[in-house]
Amino acid sequence: MRCGTIVYLSLLLVSFFAASLWAGDELTPSDVAKIRYVSSATLSPDGKWTAYSLIVPRDPLVDNGNASTELHVVDSSGNSRPFVTGKVSVSQISWSADSQTIMYLAKRGDDKNASLYGIPINGGESIKILEHETSISKYAWHVDGRQLAFLAKKKPDESKKKLADRGFNAEAYEEDLQNTLVWLVTPSSDLKGVALSLEGSASEIEWNPKGDRLAVAVAPTPLIDHFYMYRRIRIVDTSGEIHTKIENPGKLGAIRWSPNGKQLAFISGEDINDPAGARLMLADPETGKFKRVMADYTPDIVNIHWLNDTTLSVLGANGCQSELHDYDLPSRALTRRIPPHGTVFTSISFSAANSYTLVGESASHPPAVFSGAVGHKKLTDNNPWLSEKRFAKQEIVSYQARDGVTIQGVLIHPRDRVKGQRYPLILTVHGGPESLIPNGWVTRYSYPGQIAAARGFAVFYPNYRGSTGRGAAFAKSHQSDYGGKEFDDLLDAIDHLVKIGLVHRDKVGVTGGSYGGFASAWCATRHSEHFAASVMFVGISNQISKSGTTDIPDEMFHVHARKRIWDDWQFFLKRSPIYYVENAKTPILILHGKEDTRVHTSQSMELYRNLKILGQVPVRLVLYPGEGHGNRKAAARLDYNLRMMRWLEHYLKGEGGPPPAFELNPDQAVK
Repeated sequence: MRCGTIVYLSLLLVSFFAASLWAGDELTPSDVAKIRYVSSATLSPDGKWTAYSLIVPRDPLVDNGNASTELHVVDSSGNSRPFVTGKVSVSQISWSADSQTIMYLAKRGDDKNASLYGIPINGGESIKILEHETSISKYAWHVDGRQLAFLAKKKPDESKKKLADRGFNAEAYEEDLQNTLVWLVTPSSDLKGVALSLEGSASEIEWNPKGDRLAVAVAPTPLIDHFYMYRRIRIVDTSGEIHTKIENPGKLGAIRWSPNGKQLAFISGEDINDPAGARLMLADPETGKFKRVMADYTPDIVNIHWLNDTTLSVLGANGCQSELHDYDLPSRALTRRIPPHGTVFTSISFSAANSYTLVGESASHPPAVFSGAVGHKKLTDNNPWLSEKRFAKQEIVSYQARDGVTIQGVLIHPRDRVKGQRYPLILTVHGGPESLIPNGWVTRYSYPGQIAAARGFAVFYPNYRGSTGRGAAFAKSHQSDYGGKEFDDLLDAIDHLVKIGLVHRDKVGVTGGSYGGFASAWCATRHSEHFAASVMFVGISNQISKSGTTDIPDEMFHVHARKRIWDDWQFFLKRSPIYYVENAKTPILILHGKEDTRVHTSQSMELYRNLKILGQVPVRLVLYPGEGHGNRKAAARLDYNLRMMRWLEHYLKGEGGPPPAFELNPDQAVK
């Protein structure tokens, strides 16, 4: 019996690695591991150059670690040059007023902390402009270009370090907190910055056009839960005295002064229960009074820019697509610049003359820099080898849920689909659920996308109720209903894809991370009869224990559960996958970062242990040391991708039965 098992597992390994020796025009896990993409882009004031941050992964087989964030510059013709490269982490890119210097934050050379650097556009080495006793996280130049406001923490108390060196390193949980402070400094004076006496922990700073006041986003403490839910706007002078309090009603997004300084536009939730900071507000910085504008505009607002004192440019996420409008405040008229189309734009940057560049992505290319000129030409191509790949058809699909609500999603067809043939389906569920999957680049280490399509899978990404991009009402429609109508939307998606003749009903798998991990566990237990395989990543199995181990208990209360566990113990119990383990028939692969504070690793351990004790279904738990709520390091990402695809192939296309071997040889698997 034992010998037969070894032979069987060996055959599985041979079969898997043989299938892994992909060649030619198919997208592979090793391809995904090396994809570069643009994460931000900033247009120079004169409109000639766009400085952009480029995410460059490390080779997981050679140099494990986090990806680098490099600084590159591209002109309006698409000529791109590298400026700061290598093992760096560049952030907060900006331009000098004369467009001659690019500024950024990074830790370079012998730096112990992230400092502010500048590099000339015409060539030369980076010059350190400002360093601080701790890392600088944000900065904003005064209108005169001499004074600088920046965000940083105070230097830790040396006495604590000395005690820790002696072994007295006990931690008082959530008590020994260091607020991020607002500092003012004149870099040329060589003086240390002066911290403003402002209560709370700051995260955003914006000078007004006159230069005598700052708009600051402040949370009560640096806890992530307070950052999400309780950041509020304060208008302060250069002494730190609060001039105005703007009590924005919910989650907070961008803050922008009007050119004359008489108005402050900001993006916020419509109330404390709004899952997204995506509604446009207009405030009087003198009184703090504000009102919502564009209230009838359903898409989520993701970015804003003042074109003049009465007109705002508004970038919106409209379901699976994006659009750009100009909004005239006096007339309330919307003028469309960019309609929803094949490229999804996620951010925008303007010059002094209101020309602009964008970051956009599509089904066939990862995020890149685009020109704002007519035609919106793609300016950067950081993965030219992708042109050699042949991609499967990708499209937006709408269907009716059982209660009549229209649900959207992104469907990737099997790459070589044969008419009349049915295919296995991988239902890929996004997290949040206050997020969405756009009709853009949807293949990554934890999303099967085009990798699976090339191997004969259909892949569907449902933007189930609770997703963003369709207004506050739709985003709130999942609240106080864990595992209810929101996940009926998943089952209805399967029915739709079966009905149109694409999917084999008995060969459906599900995967996702965070809230998508909860979906993967819920589908593998509560709705197990519908799923032949599940891959759960950093997911929730027990809503009761989750409430006491997460670092976002207030967000979970305000924008998800809308009640505490002591308000309704039975609700939280019966909306937990762990409650239905005896019903489980679905083989489930569980993966989790060992340092996760958002969804504690114990959530995966609970589900694994009880399924293991019952012994009814194949189950495997894989933990990633040093990783948190999502994998960061190159090897851990590749490992995840390989294990996910192997599990899904084994149970949706293979013979199933016992799990595939745990051992993994990435050197062979990615060739």
